Amino acid sequence: MSSSGAERVVIVGAGMAGVQTAVSLREQGRGGRITLLGAEAHEPYDRPPLSKAVLLGGEAEGVAFDVDLGAIDVELLLGREATALNAADREVTTGAGAVPYDRLVIASGAEPVTLPGGGGYTLRTLDDAAALRPVLDEKRDVVVVGAGWIGAEFATAARQAGCAVTVVEAADRPLAGVMPGEIGDRMRGWYAEAGVELRTGVAVAAVEPGAVLLDDGTRLAAGAVVVGIGARPATDWLAGSGVALGPDRAVLADDRLRTSVPDAYAVGDCASFPSARYGRRLLVHHWDNAVQGPRVAAANLMGGDERYDPVPYFWSEQFGRFVQYAGHHPAADTMLQRGDPDGPAWSVCWLREGVLVALLAVGRPRDLAQARKLIERGDRLDVALAADPAVPLKTAVR
Repeated sequence: MSSSGAERVVIVGAGMAGVQTAVSLREQGRGGRITLLGAEAHEPYDRPPLSKAVLLGGEAEGVAFDVDLGAIDVELLLGREATALNAADREVTTGAGAVPYDRLVIASGAEPVTLPGGGGYTLRTLDDAAALRPVLDEKRDVVVVGAGWIGAEFATAARQAGCAVTVVEAADRPLAGVMPGEIGDRMRGWYAEAGVELRTGVAVAAVEPGAVLLDDGTRLAAGAVVVGIGARPATDWLAGSGVALGPDRAVLADDRLRTSVPDAYAVGDCASFPSARYGRRLLVHHWDNAVQGPRVAAANLMGGDERYDPVPYFWSEQFGRFVQYAGHHPAADTMLQRGDPDGPAWSVCWLREGVLVALLAVGRPRDLAQARKLIERGDRLDVALAADPAVPLKTAVR
């Protein structure tokens, strides 16, 4: 290996996690060469605006990260998609040749899950958003497959643009994979309120020219089909590398974000990590994880010994509501309602033996801000006080 000052750190992926890793390394005093490999031809950009401002006519330039990589001496190689990793020789293979490294950070992100047989638009990249802009500009009738976070956000944007929208969900309610029935059933009303037709309990059998065929035999006319049925780690390029992957295809990082091969770390959407706080391995596909993880990976790459065990956090803007979630909750946790779920602002707490472990806030950002701190500390709540929406959560601590 090279001497420390001459070492080359290669970061695979130029999304938030990759860029934040490069910035964190420089902020923490890392010298030597840092190379950032971006699969796309675009300068690095932020993804949350893609399903909101960019779709509705915002300038694509406005999503670029506010960081001058050249000014901090980070080499940016665009259009360099990683296709393989040779950990023994410490080389990343790309379409333009091999890139050697001394230390590696895997930040290759996630890719959208597609329908069997293909068909439809996805919304993950800047090019995806650009391809969908004409759909909204022309006010086409849209069928959205999937009533998860991205499906709801796109449906929101399409309705704002004046499109007729039908959302098809194979489960019996929105967000079935992440929220209990009581919550998903409340969100069903948001679709109707926005003028979106929501069809649940029915799957897509095929996407045809100008139509979507459902498995109950229904054929829906569609000027465009948008598929939002989740994402999976973009880790195919690691096959045979020795980097251990889980059944979900995520890189199995440890609690220091190290991988199973020497001098290689993994951050962001492509990696899972063991959480002592929740007693299980977490795979978090959200922006906040792509900001927090790189700081820890950078510190440990430089010889530190920091554990990564964050309180997961994300937000979504849909149907005129600002939805936030912090923590993680399995079905066994006790659910506690704060406020009227039919009203404009309410929250739900999840408690484990009285300890706050997660909170969903709809239009109650103060609840969310306080909850993150309470979860971080492992505070126990007085149930009667916590159930009263007029009582600040921080004063409900026992």
